[in-house]
Amino acid sequence: MKITYSNVQKIEGPLVFINHQHDVMNGEIVQLLDPEGNIRNGRVLEVAEDVTCIEVFQGTTGLGTDKTQVSFFDELFKIGISRDMMGRTFDGQGRPKKSTSEETYPELLPEVVRPISGSPINPYSRSYPTDVIGTGISVIDGLMTLVRGQKLPIFSGQGLSHNKLAAQIVKQAKVREENFVIVFVGIGILQDDAMYFEQKFKESGNWQNVISFLNIASDPVIERILIPRIALTVAEYFAFDLDMHVLVIMTDITNYCEALRELSSAKGEIPSRKGFPGYMYSDLASLYERAGRIKGKAGSVTQIPIITMPNDDITHPIPDLTGFITEGQIVLSRDLHKRNIYPPIDILSSLSRLMKEGVGEGKTREDHSDVASQLYSLYAQSLEIKELESIIGEESLTSLDKKILNFGKSFEQYFMNQRFDEERDILTTLNLAWGLVSGIPKRNILRVSPEILEKYYIDDTRIKNQLWGRL
Repeated sequence: MKITYSNVQKIEGPLVFINHQHDVMNGEIVQLLDPEGNIRNGRVLEVAEDVTCIEVFQGTTGLGTDKTQVSFFDELFKIGISRDMMGRTFDGQGRPKKSTSEETYPELLPEVVRPISGSPINPYSRSYPTDVIGTGISVIDGLMTLVRGQKLPIFSGQGLSHNKLAAQIVKQAKVREENFVIVFVGIGILQDDAMYFEQKFKESGNWQNVISFLNIASDPVIERILIPRIALTVAEYFAFDLDMHVLVIMTDITNYCEALRELSSAKGEIPSRKGFPGYMYSDLASLYERAGRIKGKAGSVTQIPIITMPNDDITHPIPDLTGFITEGQIVLSRDLHKRNIYPPIDILSSLSRLMKEGVGEGKTREDHSDVASQLYSLYAQSLEIKELESIIGEESLTSLDKKILNFGKSFEQYFMNQRFDEERDILTTLNLAWGLVSGIPKRNILRVSPEILEKYYIDDTRIKNQLWGRL
C-alpha cells in the first residue's frame, strides 16, 4: 500500500526527516518526488515516535521542505539474485552496469528476491570452519592460512599494495571443489582502481567466477552503507541455497565507516571515539558475522575485509573494533613496502586464529603446523639479532647467530617476496619453507617434532640444488 506525505520537516545532508502518521518499518523503501518532477529512491534509516529519518540514494540537492512528496511502499529494500550474476558488475544499489570494455549483457532475470538486511548466523547453527581456501601466496597459505567460513581482515595503510594483493587473491583463490565463487565489493573506490580490478580479473581468466559490486568515490555516500549488505545477501544465496563456497572481498571498510560517521553526524547523534557513532561495533558485527558455515549446509561464506588504517594507526577505532570481531588479521608493513617486498605482510603482527583447525594431515600436509611455528620463531630471532648486530657489530656474533641472520634475509627475499603473477601451491610453499629451515643446524630446530624433523629436514647440498638453483 502506497502512502504519500508532503510534510517534510527537515533536510540535513543526505537525510530527510518527515512527520509520519502510520506504522513505518526500518529499511522500508521510499520514493521522493522533487519539485522538478524527478523521482529519487530512498530507504528508512530510523523511526522515532512520530518522525522518520530517510536516507536518499541520489542525494538531497534540489529538494525543499515545502514541495517534496515522500511515498512509503510498506516493503523492505530487496535485491534480485540469479546464477547469471556471475561474471557481471553491479552498482551500489545492486543494479547491473556496463563494464569499462563496453560489453552488453542481457537483462537479469532473478531466481529469488531477498531483503538485504539479513542477519548474523545463529551461533548454535554454526559449523566450525576446518577447510582451507588456497590463495597461491606463500606467506598467507603457509603462515596465516585462510579457512572457509573465516573472517580474516587485511589492515593496510594509504599507498600500500592492498589493491594489488586483493586482485591477486581474486585471481588465484581456489578450493578443492569446483563450486567456488568470489564476490568482490568496492566501497567508495576511485574510478582508476575500479578499472584496475576489472582488468586484472579478466586477465586472470577467472572473470566468470567473480561477481563485482562497485561504489565509486563519486557515487552517493548512502550507497556505501547498502553495498556490503547487498553483496552479502547475494553471497548467502550462493552459499546456503546453491551449496557453493563464496569468498567475499570488501575494500575499503574505512570508507564504509566514514559514511556511517557522516550519517550519524547528520542525524545529530552524540559521537564516540574520533567522531564515529557509538554503535559502530555492532554495525560492523552485523556485516562480519554473516560469514561462516551452517550445519547441514555444504556451502560457506568467507570474508576478507580490507581496512586502510588512518596514519597507519592500528589502534584507530576501525581496525581496533574489527580485530575484536574477526578471527585474526593480516597486517601490511610500510617498511617492507619501501624495501620492495611484495606482499609486504608483517608476519609477526599477523595471524589466523583458525589456522590450526585447517592445516595438517589430510588437509594440507602433516608438517604444516610445525614448520610454520618454526618459521615464526626463526624470523623473530633474526630481527632481534639484526638489532644486536647494529650495536655490537657482526664480528661479535656467534656462528649460529650469523646463520639465523642469513635465514631472515633469505626468508624475506625468497619466501615472503613473491611476484604478482606467481602462484604457489601449498606443497611448493611447504617445500620452500623446509629449504630455508634446513639452513639451521638440526639441534637448533626446537619447534618441530622429531618425527617430522627427520622426515622433512634436508641437507645443505639439497638446499643448494632444490632451493637456490630453482629460485
